[in-house]
Order: sequence, then C-alpha cells, then structure tokens
Amino acid sequence: MIIRKKYLEDLIQLKDKNIIKVITGIRRCGKSTLFELYQDYLLQSGVSREQIISVNLEDGDYKNIRTAETLYTYVAERLTENTMNYVFLDEAQQAENFQEAVDWLYVKKNVDLYITGSNAYLLSGELATLLSGRYVEIKMLPLSFKEYVSAFPENHNTAQLYMNYLSNSSFPGTLELVRKQDIRAYLEGIYNTILVKDIVTRKKISDPSMLESIIEFMFDNIGNLCSGTKIANAMTSTGRKISIPTVESYLSALTDSYIFYRASRYDVKGKQYLATGAKYYAADIGLRYFLLGTRQADQGHILENIVYLELIRRGYEVYIGKVSAQEVDFIAINSEGEEYYQVSQTVMEEQTLKRELSSLEAVKDHNPKYLLTMDYTPLTSHNGIKQMNVLEWLTR
Repeated sequence: MIIRKKYLEDLIQLKDKNIIKVITGIRRCGKSTLFELYQDYLLQSGVSREQIISVNLEDGDYKNIRTAETLYTYVAERLTENTMNYVFLDEAQQAENFQEAVDWLYVKKNVDLYITGSNAYLLSGELATLLSGRYVEIKMLPLSFKEYVSAFPENHNTAQLYMNYLSNSSFPGTLELVRKQDIRAYLEGIYNTILVKDIVTRKKISDPSMLESIIEFMFDNIGNLCSGTKIANAMTSTGRKISIPTVESYLSALTDSYIFYRASRYDVKGKQYLATGAKYYAADIGLRYFLLGTRQADQGHILENIVYLELIRRGYEVYIGKVSAQEVDFIAINSEGEEYYQVSQTVMEEQTLKRELSSLEAVKDHNPKYLLTMDYTPLTSHNGIKQMNVLEWLTR
C-alpha cells in the first residue's frame, strides 16, 4: 500500500478541528484507502477502535442505509460518550438527503467528521449552502508519477517507468495487476461505473452512445482548445447532430465526475480571466489508452496533461496563459504568487527551443518561468527561464 503522504498529512493537520473534512476525486483514486491509512494513524496515536465509526455506502453491508435518517441513526447508536468519535462516511451521497445527516452529526461536540464523494454533486446545491464555511475540501487525484515510482524501488529507469505510468494507468489498483488484459478489465470497470453511476443515471442522459462519442473526442483532444460549438460541429460532421447546450451539459457532467479537469484561459497582460475557450485534461492517461489505444497519441499534449495534474496536486490554481497572440501552457497561481510553465516533448532543435521560449519571454513580469522537457540536459537558464527535465521535476 502506497502511503499517500500529502493527503495523509492534510488530514493529520485537520484532526479534531471543528470543520468537516471532505475528500473528493474520481472513483478508485484512493479515497477509501486514505481513510484506512488515516484510521491506522489514529489507532497508533492512542485512539481506540470503538472511537472510529466507518460507513462505506457502496458496500453491500450498508445497503439498508439509504436515507439521512437511517445514516444518522446508524452512526448515533455507535457514538462513545465523553470522548471524541471519528466518523467516516464513504460515498455519502448514496444516502438520500445525506446532507441532513452530515449537519446533524456536525453539531455534536464529540464528532470529528470525514466524508468522501466521487462526484461534484457532493458539494453542490444544498450541502454547500448548509455547510458553507464549515468544511474544507481535499481534492484527491490518482497516483502522482513520484508516488508511482516509489512502488518500484528496484527500477531506476524513470523513462521506462514513465511509459508504464501512462499505459498502465495511475490508478493505485493497477499496481497489483501484471497482465495487460487484467489492467484493461480494471480500467473498463472504472470507466463503466463512472459512465453509468456518475453520469448517465444522475444526469438522466437518454443517448449514452453520444456521450461515449464525446468522451472519446475529449480524450483525443487533450491539450487542444475545446468548446461546445467545436464539439457539436465535430459530432455533426460524422452525421450525429447534437445541440451546443446538450454538449455543454455533457462537459459539465464529465468534470463533475472528475474524469476531466477544465483549464480556463487567463490574459496575462490584461490580468483577467477569459470566458471563451478552455482546455480539458484527463484524470488518468491510462483511460485514454484504454479507449483509444496509442493511435494518434500526441505525446507533447499527454506530457502537458501530466504536468497540469501535478501542478493541481501541488496546490496551484492552473490556467492557460494568453500573452497577446501567444500562449503560455500554464499559469500556476498560489498564495505566494504566479509561476509560468511551458511544456514540450523535446527542444533539441533550435527552432523548437526558440518557439517555446518566445511565449515565456513575452511575459514581462519577473515571476518564475520554467521550460519542462523530456530532454536529458543539465539544468539550463535562458535569460532567467529555467529549463528542466520534466521527469526530474515530477519526482523532486
């Protein structure tokens, strides 16, 4: 079992704080395992097993808990008096009006509450209103490349591990599988569950085959500017007409299920967010290979995808940068300021290097600027722009 150090430390820091800890992320990214790791920490730090109450609402053992009342009653009957109780609700949204049970438990002085969800619905609507200012969200992703590498301590070939990371997937469960057909079957199960449980059923989608076509289009266009109009036109060109509002509804469902992340554009000079145009990045490249194979895989855009997710993991808000007529791959913003990133598979050709540097050079402020590539060259500075090997950056 890989210790998800960053997420575990987040929970430890929030222990016993009067705030609900909400862990969100795509199915099978490791939320339930994180709960297990944290519960082990609690036991080792002196918490008794009776103080830990854990309910996984997707486990058949809890099939009778489907309302706020039954969920609250189950937990309340197991609370230990005069001591802190650590309550874990896995996939809480499976219970109707679950937000009421969460609220009832939150007001108890001896409850430290943790919940997970695989769909943005968990923090939408009434729950967000009900718990406004009373929860902190921990956004969980599948394994980072650094975490993936840690699972293979005997293998020092990071380039080979990177290719395995892409093709075999970053979902933790695939580490236990050796045969390609088993990995494919595992990914197929994840994909079908997201498609059926999190999108088709919840959104009441009447044409699942159209949704699947759009998902394939999105995986095939990682790193390209996408819009509802562009996708609708692409579907129409294949003889399958769909309205722009329907496409936008599907895109919303895909980001709600955390299978894709939307990166909006930001005008660097005008210091404003742009409403038009966005890029979409996948939570896992293994799902792309599962659906499309390696055909027409733009390795540069796939590398972009990996860097985007890593910046999200490191706590940045990430945008696509517009600098006049040029584009910076990523603007990463946190409480300490802004950083700029350009990502390229290789810049060994002089013209490619000039092109990639020109976007960063067009940014006239003095915030840190990075050029990340797969090239194995010494750390280089181009007038303050740091060129780094991306695999070294990912594992530092």
